[in-house]
Amino acid sequence: MKVLAILSQKGGVGKTTLATCLAVAAEQAGKETAIIDLDPQATASFWKDVRQLDTPAVASIQPVRLAAMLKACADAGTDLVVIDGAAVARDVAYEAARHADFILVPTKTAVFDTMSMTHTLDVVRQLDRAFAVVLTFVPPQGQETGDAMKAVEELGAAVCPVTIGNRKAFFRAQAAGQAVQEFEPNGPAAAEINRLYEYTAIRLYDKMEAA
Repeated sequence: MKVLAILSQKGGVGKTTLATCLAVAAEQAGKETAIIDLDPQATASFWKDVRQLDTPAVASIQPVRLAAMLKACADAGTDLVVIDGAAVARDVAYEAARHADFILVPTKTAVFDTMSMTHTLDVVRQLDRAFAVVLTFVPPQGQETGDAMKAVEELGAAVCPVTIGNRKAFFRAQAAGQAVQEFEPNGPAAAEINRLYEYTAIRLYDKMEAA
């Protein structure tokens, strides 16, 4: 079993959207997948409440129960667990990172958002975990994306080659309890998620996997 954590101590950067969409992408690739929701706001759990399908499983738990829940997932034959982290809470980020095989750190392209992720990077580096920063809510044009990539590189962090655009389809899919690739399978947002899953699969499994 592999564990992918989506972590940022900055709120509103798309952690739950990435967690749910990547979990569905993993299922579409044939993996038994579960989401562990560590966010007190339980956004992933609310997504599951309105979802019309039984999978992926979503469990909302306290961080102290994470190890036990991961063991239960492994015992149940789960292939991939996606951890949806909480904003602000350093202890939650630490506990999630401690169990992760790979970590995505989402950030918006605004300079203050980029700089605010340094606390999360500190946690990840302290535990010597493999990670990459993924840019979210990327505008269709402008120099912000290039500036953000440069800022991330100056922080000594790897930049994910896939960026996630600021697209209405993400919000509409989330409200319907769907992943964007279910809501609009041929749209640009779905294509971005599929590419992001391929990238994370390479980092998790050291091989290419189609979404």
